[in-house]
Amino acid sequence: MGFSLAGTHVIFFIVSVIIASTVSGVIVAVITDISNSLSDRGERVQEQLDTEFKIINDPDNIPTSGSDYLFYIKNIGGNELVTSNETFQLFVDGDLVAIANYNFSDSSIQPDEVTTIYVDNSEISAGDQTLRVVGPQAIEDEFTFTI
Repeated sequence: MGFSLAGTHVIFFIVSVIIASTVSGVIVAVITDISNSLSDRGERVQEQLDTEFKIINDPDNIPTSGSDYLFYIKNIGGNELVTSNETFQLFVDGDLVAIANYNFSDSSIQPDEVTTIYVDNSEISAGDQTLRVVGPQAIEDEFTFTI
């Protein structure tokens, strides 16, 4: 004796429930992955917003100390900034300043604090110059001055 019409319907129902479960499992996994990615991205954006600094020198009067020019960096973000030659890069008129030719007065600065960058005077010639400081999270500030 063969399957009746009701038996065939039960088999089709069971197969459709299995297929629907599989599809919903895949959709849940994809949505969870997207949600995690958006959360991670939001945290990175928040960290970038909390990492901010500004060069606060007088562009017409750059102070010196020995054989160094002094530039002042103020932390205007919400996070502590680690100030080292590994976390900051300096460019003068688009040319990278060698790591050995600049250093910071402090190893880190809290929000609203100021640190000094000592740049060897061999890196900066007379005339109009542009200093670009690139810090953590690729946050940068550019400063035009005259020596």
